[in-house]
Amino acid sequence: MIFKIVSIGTKPPTWVREGFQAYADRMPRDFPILLREVAAPKHLSDSAQTKSEEAKRLNKEIDPQDFVVALDERGHSMQSRDLASQVLAWQEEGQRQIVFLIGGADGLAAELKARANMLLSLSSLTYPHYMVRIVLAEAIYRAWTIQIGHPYHRD
Repeated sequence: MIFKIVSIGTKPPTWVREGFQAYADRMPRDFPILLREVAAPKHLSDSAQTKSEEAKRLNKEIDPQDFVVALDERGHSMQSRDLASQVLAWQEEGQRQIVFLIGGADGLAAELKARANMLLSLSSLTYPHYMVRIVLAEAIYRAWTIQIGHPYHRD
């Protein structure tokens, strides 16, 4: 199974790239975490227009058969063991690619949320969209370690 994170923004700080890569590198080859950065639109007049353009760009990274998880503050909240169970369920369902969508500063457009198979909230706190990459990569890594019984996660 492939975990593909598709995120707005192509110029994160070095610490973001390094933080994301630290978790991606820990994953086994048969469960990679890939990152696809999508350029943010420039100089649009309002939030709705920005979200609409971002949606077009993000949507190009989704294949029809992908299971799509849209990150949204109003989404379903999970604990780490819940996410581990969800990953196992995706495996049992035969999902080949799970695509996580991270919007820009204004969030995701309604049409992307409607396309998503799941809305997920990583926290009730608000994070900068670049930081979400790291938090999500760590959550996926933690879910995998729970599945294999690795001592990384402690209750």
